[in-house]
This record gives sequence, structure tokens and C-alpha cells, in this order.
Amino acid sequence: MNVHPSIIPEDEPQRLAAVRRYDILDTPPDGSFDRITAIAARRFNVPISIISIVDHDRIWFKSHHGVQVEQVERDPGLCASAILSADPHILTDANVDARSLANPLVAGEFGLRFYAGVPLRTSDGYNLGTLCVIDREARPISQAEIEELKDLASVVMDQMELRLSARQAVARAEIMAREIDHRVRNSLHFVSALLTMQARLSDLPPAASEQLQMAANRVAAVARVHQNFHIEAADEISCIGFLRRLCADLSGILDRPVKVDGDEGNVPTERIQPIGLIVNELVTNAAKHGATNINVVYHLKDGMHELSVRDNGEGLPPGFDLEQSASGLGMKVVKALADQLGGRVSAVPNPSGCGCCFTVAFPA
Repeated sequence: MNVHPSIIPEDEPQRLAAVRRYDILDTPPDGSFDRITAIAARRFNVPISIISIVDHDRIWFKSHHGVQVEQVERDPGLCASAILSADPHILTDANVDARSLANPLVAGEFGLRFYAGVPLRTSDGYNLGTLCVIDREARPISQAEIEELKDLASVVMDQMELRLSARQAVARAEIMAREIDHRVRNSLHFVSALLTMQARLSDLPPAASEQLQMAANRVAAVARVHQNFHIEAADEISCIGFLRRLCADLSGILDRPVKVDGDEGNVPTERIQPIGLIVNELVTNAAKHGATNINVVYHLKDGMHELSVRDNGEGLPPGFDLEQSASGLGMKVVKALADQLGGRVSAVPNPSGCGCCFTVAFPA
């Protein structure tokens, strides 16, 4: 809609930027603000009290005591006129006030007669909206009452500043966390590279070189899991989404397809790292034993998470015993991580044909 130029402040672009900075438009109802409008309505003995935010084409109500509407068009809203000045906007009898005679809220069915609005002014001097009280009957207002309304408007701004400060603190913490995360990943990659270089020294015995390379690979695995884990920050993470990102990395490193299938389901963030390390270990082991196709499957059923790695490699040797095979470092790592999740490890031939299937099941 087109807003009449007479109700657009000179600093409108900067004012709207301030509105966006506080990020309050279209947020859910808030008891703190609702209590302020209820107090204002009782104190001034009026049926309606509103906390409004003036957007570019509408006036949105953060709290609306006594009316059900959540917003009105900016023109002819009286709050749009109230933000033109830092001073309170007072209409003791809108029916005879030249500023409001033609306003549809006054001349129309709504029948507004009394309006007192105090701008919600930011610390850098921009009027976001108003705290206003409204009546359908004309009435006087004293200077002392205006000062009380200004005090309540200050409380509204205190609440908004508090929320803004909290959001900024969270944003700073997230930036710091990303910086720390970046440095941790770089350090892990650096250690992995050093171990790889050491493993390639020509004067090392083959067994020592192999052990160093295995150590380098595991440090690199921790770095990969760390990288994919920190893409999202939440109390829970989509397990299938995390596995797809991790396995896309593994597919490129191992130069063979690593497919991910299964159910959508979230896991607590503290569980996602051991899950990632288990998958890394089993997928890498499958590739080591000749698998050219590897499939990671995740299911959530009957209160249990079930994570399987299936391959088309050499398969399990005759008489395979998982407990005895756990003497190797790889299976020791997998079993330790499964124990950390409160789960168990099993191994069977791949149901799809050749190869094998390792499964880790753990409670939700």
C-alpha cells in the first residue's frame, strides 16, 4: 500500500533498520509486554492499550489489550503519526482535534475519541512504535498521567533492549564457537598431516609406518566428524542429515560410493560424535577389505536407534567371532564407542548378498 508522505519520518530508512535490528515483528505473544498493556489500561481506566511497532506498510501490535486485531494498515493508524516526534501524541477529543477529524478510526465505526501514545524510542534516537491507551469517550489527561505513560513506555524499551542484548550475546558466543571450532579442525588436520609425513619416512620399519598412518587416519576421522557435527548448532541433530554429510566426505576420500539410507530422526548432540566415529571406522574398514560399494543405513524403531554399515567386500571369515575379532584396534574403538552410547555391536553376512553387515543398536 502507498503511505501518505506526511506520516513518514525523515529518517525512515534508518528507523526501519532499527526495527529490523530488534527483530520483534511477528514474534509470539509475550507475557512481559501483555502485563504492561494490562497495567496501562487499568491505570488510565481505558478499554484498550497497545504496544505497536510501525513497519513500512503496517502497524503491528506486539501486545493488544482490549482488541483482537494483531495489526492495521499504517495509514490511517494513529501510531504512525505518533512516531513523527519524540514527544507524546495526545488526542483528548479526536472528534474535534484538527489532526484526527478525517481519520477513519475517528469518523468511522470504531469511534475513537481519546488517544495517548508515547514513542518507543531507541537509545540511538529512532521511534520504533508506541505504547498507547485508547478510549471511545473523550477525556482529559494530566501531565502526571503522561509521565506515568512515559515510564511504562521506558519499561517496554527496557524489555526490548534486554532481548536485543541477549540475542547479541548469543550471536557473539556462536561466532566465538565457530572460531574455536575452526582452530580445532585446523589443529587436528595439522596433527594428521605430521603423522602421515612421519609414516612415510624411509628408515621406519613397515609395522611402525603402518601404525603411524593408522593414527593419522583416526585423527583425520575425528576432524571430519567434528566438521560435520558443527554445521548445525542445536540440542538435537538430524542423524540421517549428519550421516549424509559425513559419508559424502568419506566417499571422496575413499574414492568409492558410500550411500546413506534410512529414517528421519533426531539424536542428542552429545551422541552424534560417537555415531560419526563408529561410521567412519566401519566404512574405512569396509574399504580396506575390498568393498567397492558401501551402504550406511539408519533406522529408529521401537525406541532403539539402529545403525548398519553394509558392504560388498570380502565378507566375514568362516567361524567369525565378534568377541575374538575385537582384539584389533578398529573393533576395540567401535565397541568402546558403542558402550559409550549404551549399545551393542553385531556382525552378520550382508543380507543383500556378498560382503558383511556390522550393526550398532543403542537406545533412544
